[in-house]
Amino acid sequence: MAEMMSTAYDRHHISEPDMEEQQFHSVEFHVDGLQLLYQSKVWSNGTDPMFTLVKEDSDVLNRIQVGDILNMKFYSSDGYCPPKDLETEIKHITKDTRGRFKGHFLVGLAIVSNRYHYAPNTPFSITD
Repeated sequence: MAEMMSTAYDRHHISEPDMEEQQFHSVEFHVDGLQLLYQSKVWSNGTDPMFTLVKEDSDVLNRIQVGDILNMKFYSSDGYCPPKDLETEIKHITKDTRGRFKGHFLVGLAIVSNRYHYAPNTPFSITD
């Protein structure tokens, strides 16, 4: 009887889950006019399914607007999943004056398109 072998890739290479089911841990993106990538944790709560935080004195706030679509690299909380480059829309920029994130702006994010295409039992490919 042949023994079945499973690799980390095999176990996690099923089909692409819905974006709502993704468990992103962090995000990084380039903002025009800044030399460094902006990196931040990805958050969610009952009213906002996906957002990141930007300090109220950050130069990033002067360079992004609601409706902007940026190419963002999302990192999964699952160490086996590769990072994903996703076109992402800025849905809102909201200052938190009293809550847990006082001194920060909540920047709401929404995935616009997914550049990764999966087919069962085949390696994924990236389209341009």
